[in-house]
Amino acid sequence: MTRSTPSCSDCKAVDRRDFLRSVGGVALASAASSAFWTLPGAYAAPSPTSAAETTVGRFYASLSEAQKKTICFSFTDPLRQKINANWHITKPTVGNDFYNADQRKMIDEIVRNVTSAEGYDRLTKQMEDDSGGISDYSIAMFGEPGKSAFEWELTGRHLTLRADGNSVDQAAFGGPIIYGHGEENPKANLFHYQTLQVNEVFKALDAKQAKQALVEKAPNETAVALQGDAGKFPGIAVSELSADQKGLVLKTLQVLLSPYRQEDADEAMEILKATGGTDKLHMAFYQNEDLQNDKVWDNWRVEGPSFVWHFRGAPHVHAYINIGVLASKKA
Repeated sequence: MTRSTPSCSDCKAVDRRDFLRSVGGVALASAASSAFWTLPGAYAAPSPTSAAETTVGRFYASLSEAQKKTICFSFTDPLRQKINANWHITKPTVGNDFYNADQRKMIDEIVRNVTSAEGYDRLTKQMEDDSGGISDYSIAMFGEPGKSAFEWELTGRHLTLRADGNSVDQAAFGGPIIYGHGEENPKANLFHYQTLQVNEVFKALDAKQAKQALVEKAPNETAVALQGDAGKFPGIAVSELSADQKGLVLKTLQVLLSPYRQEDADEAMEILKATGGTDKLHMAFYQNEDLQNDKVWDNWRVEGPSFVWHFRGAPHVHAYINIGVLASKKA
């Protein structure tokens, strides 16, 4: 199958060494007092025995030596330190005869287990629309499950997914991830519902707050390195919002995280909690590229010391997520 060509100039590579300096490390610091949802137990994160990672172990064990030479790398390989809205770490795609039928089933099982039921349906539809299905996406393995730190990674047009069993400590999803959709009619885009939810927060702002939140021009979509407490964040501080408005922010975070498995969502929220909570977040809505000139802001950003969710909705969706703890904050 011929791979789709991106229709925008932003589908280009970016090195993320700075991102990985911002994540990894040792046990989480004590939880901050800012309130959001209560997790059902202790600090939650995927483990080597989580459902997806168990299948990753089986997948790795099934690989022939020839396959390993093509798609397996050391955990420290620089390829794991790059992200892009449209790239393949390795050349073989899921649908070609490089993989056998059982391996393809395991790949699908891993994707199913790093997503929620709704997220799996949405992301498989995205892959179908943007590149003809998961058959046109690629797999890379870093490290060796059961023996060392490891990460399984799927890449292709408008999607990066990871499963790492918490090998990259204090980094939600195992590192920055990407999602998107090539549909340029915003109302038909698979992720427009997220824009509608984020804009519920904007609609709840008074005139003074809206002026703070509305920013003229968005930064580059790849500018998602973590800044820590010393960072300068665009838009309005969540700490300045009323209790009702903060409730809408919390609901929005839940909506944004809902396509992913609960372990990853819990880890993301626990990282946020440990680094000051929702009060440390800012929300920015960008005036440039307002599709259909309807004042439903298609480009937006939620950002704080340990959290970046950059959503570029025009001309179509590219979203970059980076949630983790800066090395200087680790005990």
